[in-house]
Amino acid sequence: MITERLDGLDGSRHDLCIVGAGPVGLTLALEWARRGRRVLVLESGGRKPDAETTALSAAEIVDPARHDAMTIAVARRLGGTSNLWAGRCLPFDPIDFEPRPMVGDARWPFGLDELAPHYAAACAYAGCGAPVFRDALPDAGRGPADDAFDAGRLERFSNQPRFHKAHAAALENDPRIDLRLNATVVDAVFAETGRIAGLLVAGPDGTRVRVAADRVVLACGGLETARLLLAFRRDRPDRFGGADGPLGRGYMGHLIGEVADITFTDAATEAAFDFYRDGRGSYARRRMIPSDALQRAEALPNVSFWPVVPPSADPRHGSAILSAVLLALSVGPLGRMVVAEAIRKRHVPDRFDRWPHVLNVLRGLPAAATFLPAFLLRRRFARERLPGFFVRNAARTYGLSYHAEHWPDRSSRVWLTGETDRLGLPRLGIDLRFARDNAEGVLRAHDALGAWLERTGLGRMAWRGPREAAADSILAKAAHGTHQIGVARMGLSRATAVVDADLACFDCPNLHVVGTAVLPTSGQANPTLTAIALAVRLAGHLAGAGHSGRPVAP
Repeated sequence: MITERLDGLDGSRHDLCIVGAGPVGLTLALEWARRGRRVLVLESGGRKPDAETTALSAAEIVDPARHDAMTIAVARRLGGTSNLWAGRCLPFDPIDFEPRPMVGDARWPFGLDELAPHYAAACAYAGCGAPVFRDALPDAGRGPADDAFDAGRLERFSNQPRFHKAHAAALENDPRIDLRLNATVVDAVFAETGRIAGLLVAGPDGTRVRVAADRVVLACGGLETARLLLAFRRDRPDRFGGADGPLGRGYMGHLIGEVADITFTDAATEAAFDFYRDGRGSYARRRMIPSDALQRAEALPNVSFWPVVPPSADPRHGSAILSAVLLALSVGPLGRMVVAEAIRKRHVPDRFDRWPHVLNVLRGLPAAATFLPAFLLRRRFARERLPGFFVRNAARTYGLSYHAEHWPDRSSRVWLTGETDRLGLPRLGIDLRFARDNAEGVLRAHDALGAWLERTGLGRMAWRGPREAAADSILAKAAHGTHQIGVARMGLSRATAVVDADLACFDCPNLHVVGTAVLPTSGQANPTLTAIALAVRLAGHLAGAGHSGRPVAP
């Protein structure tokens, strides 16, 4: 049940308290309730965004060109960042769990085999169909067999990314779920034993209540989770590894962008990389990913590639459809109905000349008039939601988008500043960094992909500028902030990690963390589905099922 007040919370005691009502926190709450347990969920925001609550997450960003604005990186409201999520769902890869020189002391305490059984339930919660993530590329036009890259790897897409809407009935009506809105955690109380004894919770007017819980789980997004943990050690600086420990360090996102184009050899191969329904409950799309063997041999980051339409902001593409889409996205409220805000901002310049795009639309009015209503219908109202668009062209040439692993670096970090928000919680300082050797690894992955495309006869790759300048371009484009990986990572000891294999803090066994913050490495995959799978796994552990507990699918 959802309540927008703190009534009855002061002095109350709970078996489990979850901080955060985003996709991860809500998954954990739903799993817990499904097991017949009662749970308290504390969400800082309300049902809709408001300026005062949003301002609580304002941070000191060292380089705004490297990090997304907090207004699109954090969502203090019911549903959390699922309100900003594009809905991409795919699992991590086996190599992501391996020790490798480029990830330093980041170590997963288990392998993919430990997490894999929980992806089915995660897919059910995410609403992305069956957990099928491979569909071999059709053989048309393909040359000799070559497994240096896998072009049959799928990403699936959520049919309803807004978790609070997808699971509204259970959240509103299940008496075992006590979900409190406008309830901001500002501090914790620790017992002399080191265990967490309770939380201090503030209402919008500054009213404080104290809530006791046998177990507390922080599931409030990577940055806000790190912020709370850093605040929780103000009275004991050595908690969670101390000032020089892993908390807040190794902050990662992904390297994303386009520095090359891809031309497909034939129409069948071109069509194979379009969005499609595979009969398993959602749209899917293929990515091209280097094999684990190639990554090891060439010291490559894990990276995925896929074709994208030309930059819509450049009217020289001459496409009525692309210009119509740009004009629609440039209208903020309309654009946010169509795509996630972070994606909208990447496609729409702050300023651009609309008139050339209007001319494109007028020249191709029949095509634009046919496309937009059909797209919006399948995007907004179809049971299987169309996640995007892929406008084909006669040349079969597209931008080559990359989504690359960000290697952990201790100097890429977050910390508490001397400023506080209006509730008294110190604000974050953020210094997200990308290393040149990481960018050079992405460049080498492009080289390998180009050679593979030629060998297999699938197509060819062409740099958009001189190859010798590509690493500079990749590094210049490196900016993120929505994935928030690694700032409270899991590992084998408190010297190198904040939480253990069961996501319990090394220094506080009844305080758990779940979400992208605990991922030791970033891989090529968008991290939300893996974070949801970790929440399902954690529910089983907390309920006493342990590592081998069978997931409870929705």
